[in-house]
Amino acid sequence: MNSQKSWIICCFFNFLITCVFGLLMRFMYFFPIDFLNYNFLLHAHSHVAMLGWIYLIVYTLVVHFFIPKEKSQKPIYNRLFWLTEFSVIGMMIAFPIQGYALFSIIFSTMHILLSYVFCCLVWKDSSKEKFPAQRLLRASILFMILSTFGVWCLGPAVSTLGKQSTFYQIAIQFFLHFQFNGWFILAILALFLKQFQKKIDAIKFKKFYYLMIFSTLLTSAFPVRWFIENEVLNYINGLGVLTQLGAFIYFYKMLKPQINHFKNTLDQATKIVYGLALCSLFLKVGIQLLTLFPDLAEVSHQIRSFIIGFIHLTTLGIITGFLFGILLQNKILSGDSKILKTGVKCFVSGYISTEILLFAQGWLCFFEKGTIAFYYQSIFIFSLFLVLGLFLMMISIKNKKQEPISI
Repeated sequence: MNSQKSWIICCFFNFLITCVFGLLMRFMYFFPIDFLNYNFLLHAHSHVAMLGWIYLIVYTLVVHFFIPKEKSQKPIYNRLFWLTEFSVIGMMIAFPIQGYALFSIIFSTMHILLSYVFCCLVWKDSSKEKFPAQRLLRASILFMILSTFGVWCLGPAVSTLGKQSTFYQIAIQFFLHFQFNGWFILAILALFLKQFQKKIDAIKFKKFYYLMIFSTLLTSAFPVRWFIENEVLNYINGLGVLTQLGAFIYFYKMLKPQINHFKNTLDQATKIVYGLALCSLFLKVGIQLLTLFPDLAEVSHQIRSFIIGFIHLTTLGIITGFLFGILLQNKILSGDSKILKTGVKCFVSGYISTEILLFAQGWLCFFEKGTIAFYYQSIFIFSLFLVLGLFLMMISIKNKKQEPISI
């Protein structure tokens, strides 16, 4: 990975800080800390997770896999990475201190402007061939740009209608929906498809691709209906959810002929994290199908445990699972390291345990059955496994340069 090695260490540092922020928030539920504001910490946690970990590790892997070597070594990519990291560090410091205020907004805006530069570079320097992975990457970039329109609406929304307005809330949900379901998910799937050495069936991919695009657009109606009562939005979301199901049926059919060969090329740790990612992905599709039932759709954004559980399912399970798999498969993380294997087991154990607790508590709230005994203490302890696992994985990054497997 040449000079990009330092990029990866930086990304893991951001992820570790994100997890520490999350751990602090868990701790504050049963032991409040006077000098820390929970909501400010939440803003720091979410921004560093999205923009410091996911965005920057995707940046790194996109440059590695999609940009020809002679172009990826241009100084602009390195400078852009570290400028983006500077904006992340700014958010890391500003958000816990002041929440949404002058400096945090400046650094957040800086990150968006830098992301536009990244989009232009990738669009210009990557292959113009219409390979499946390439097409998914380009779609993800367009969704990323689209998502930022929501951010630019926040200023006018606050100045004209206030933070409690429907316009303001919808602008936030617009950004989050297309960041996660458009930019991040499609970019991750593009990187995943890049790992397959054999040709992917073009017809099945085409069906998956268009169904995925349409489902991403249609399911944006779901968060909008939280703020606008309109039956039409339910039907649009329902169609989007069913379209998404169809997309992943074709995704499975597309990869089925290669699955056994693909699995045989992987070591145990890589199989675990890819398995985690794929199970989380299909679980996400299943959970979204449940929103076809009006009662469940209504409580999905009212029960906090469900919200956190679903966000973590997407960020830790799907996105991070695929990212870890790609890093391990290409020997960027050392699959032979005992420390790495222990770290993977810790991280996966922490993820699964916290998800079970979150969704179990969510169902108890839904049926008005109270709280799980020692719930906050338990989820704090299991969250420690996430931090420990991530720390072990971080220190296992190979010191010696090793070329990734050919793709």
